[in-house]
Amino acid sequence: MVAYKNDFLILCMSRTLHLSLLKKQYVVVSNIRGQGYDGASNMRGEWNGLQALFLKDCSYAYYVHCFAHRLQLALVAASREVIVVHEFFSKLTFIVNIMCSSSKRHDELQAVKLDELEHLLEIDELITDNGSSSLKRVDADVAYNTMTSFEFILILHMMKEIMGITDCLCQALQLKSQDIVNAMQLVRTTKELIQKLTDGEREWCARHQKDHITFEHHYSVNIFLTTIDKQLQELNRRFSKQTMELLTLSTSLDPKDVYKTFNINNICILVQKIYPMDFNDQEKINLRYQLQHFILDALSHSDLKNISIISELSAALIKTGKVNAYYLLDRVIRLILTLPVSTATTERSFSAMKIIKTRLRSKMEDEFLADNMVIYIEKEIAETFTSDSIIGEFKSLKERRAAL
Repeated sequence: MVAYKNDFLILCMSRTLHLSLLKKQYVVVSNIRGQGYDGASNMRGEWNGLQALFLKDCSYAYYVHCFAHRLQLALVAASREVIVVHEFFSKLTFIVNIMCSSSKRHDELQAVKLDELEHLLEIDELITDNGSSSLKRVDADVAYNTMTSFEFILILHMMKEIMGITDCLCQALQLKSQDIVNAMQLVRTTKELIQKLTDGEREWCARHQKDHITFEHHYSVNIFLTTIDKQLQELNRRFSKQTMELLTLSTSLDPKDVYKTFNINNICILVQKIYPMDFNDQEKINLRYQLQHFILDALSHSDLKNISIISELSAALIKTGKVNAYYLLDRVIRLILTLPVSTATTERSFSAMKIIKTRLRSKMEDEFLADNMVIYIEKEIAETFTSDSIIGEFKSLKERRAAL
């Protein structure tokens, strides 16, 4: 998909889109100012991915990872690169399937204490479903022995700590209204907290690096530290220093709370450092004066004062006719709006599709599915319509058709 914003554009491309297609559409690569892809390595790869190819042709086509694109799943996938952690999640899936396959078994597991489970298994009271087979009993024994093993419990506690730390960031990135300042702060604190988990372990490893490999060394180095390093690598890849700087500077344009964070110096730095080719030397000088005039004007103008997001600021400049006076500010805003910071809305749409188009309704036609999804996704808008207004609309359609 290619969406134009004057001379700038934002690209959110599927895997099959290629440079040749852009040329056929008369898209000038040098005008690209934002790139955003899904999690596929052939798209966002730092060295050979499509985003890297575009950067070779245009160094200002900044790649910003779509933050809300299942970050928690990506972090779990990074952890699963450690073999024993991968085996842990496979075993966990098996245990969940075993326990959820029987409502009675599930209820009993929830009702009893852990130290009572073994006794229930021994007297065959945990599996009392009608028609239960010896195979089910074996599966239950395997599930119990697995989830009470030392390695399983160790990795369970480790992943609980890691995912507990990263969950705050993941939840923040799923918000419909993205607060970049707080999101960037959460990125920093998340990295720091994960790093702190390893401080004591790294000190221990440094003191015992000449010793023979022991079980303690195996669990400390091969599992714990390696898993933490995978998490940090994934976070650093998604939130690089350049991305953090770009997004942090872009918040200087935020009009929320009566331009509380609006910072003229940072906006000028943003232009000088991030978008130097989009402004000539004289425009870079004039920008500061335009911003000084604008902030005084905005604080006294009702249509400019009471807005909360950058996109509304762009629309307000056009609505009030002030876009001509502050055309350099308008250009900066349009550049910032090309950054695909969040795909949370898209993610919610895909989640809605999974809910609506279930296996039992897999034969639903595309048009009917699309109509249902619109109503389900846009619940707030749908609630404003009454049954009478819908009936009246259909009645008017019938009358117009009869008139034709």
